[in-house]
Amino acid sequence: MIYGTWLGGYLGYLVGGPLGALAGIVLGGLFDFFTGGSSARISSSGSEPPPSERYGGAVNQRGSFLFSLLVLTSYIIKADGKVMHSEMELVRQMLRQNFGNQAVSEGEQILLRLFDEQKRQGANGFRQTVQKCCAEMAMGMNYGQRLQLLNFLVMVAKADGSVPQSEIQALRDVAGWMRLQPKEVDSMLNLGGDTLEEAYKVLGVSPSASDDEVKRAYRRLALEHHPDKVSALGEDIRKAAEKKFQEINAAKDKIWKARGL
Repeated sequence: MIYGTWLGGYLGYLVGGPLGALAGIVLGGLFDFFTGGSSARISSSGSEPPPSERYGGAVNQRGSFLFSLLVLTSYIIKADGKVMHSEMELVRQMLRQNFGNQAVSEGEQILLRLFDEQKRQGANGFRQTVQKCCAEMAMGMNYGQRLQLLNFLVMVAKADGSVPQSEIQALRDVAGWMRLQPKEVDSMLNLGGDTLEEAYKVLGVSPSASDDEVKRAYRRLALEHHPDKVSALGEDIRKAAEKKFQEINAAKDKIWKARGL
């Protein structure tokens, strides 16, 4: 199959590092094709460029974000030992909405190859690979972009209506490896909830917290999750971040109303 320019741009830029190595394994000869079989991005000293350089540029950031999303999605989906139709359908929908129709079939094929690679490496081996990839993401993406990655992963985990403990633990592992706060997982798992209890969990505070504590928690979330944080990844991903931001504000409004603020 002919892979799209988003992937070609990504692979042509990402040489070396755990993500680049995984891309080479998963895509085989396509990696050499898209990079021209060269090491143009490796410095004259022979060392690989730092993650911040490999993630540079709007097209490259977008491609890196998508491949990172597929790698982490493959880990989350298989955390409970099975691949659910609802999860795969949510991934297709996510790819279509945020990366275009071409990315659907291409992304699905890459995801299937990642499942095969996970089987080949074994659960512990692939876990270590994902951990290394997350460390690279932590160095190459800003906090807001990593939060958006986590948000997409939580959406996949929630696709079948429930999130087993194995997937919750996998989400917490990924969050920690990407240097995100552990409470970010619980916050996102409760986005879109109807109850006041869920609203407090979104803000990451107890119902017994003072008004000042609640306000500080909201200001932190508003700053970290602002859609402008992901603007370099494209307008469609920014819209996804806006939806998340609206859900945070809805939780805030529910709490403000209950407290008479």
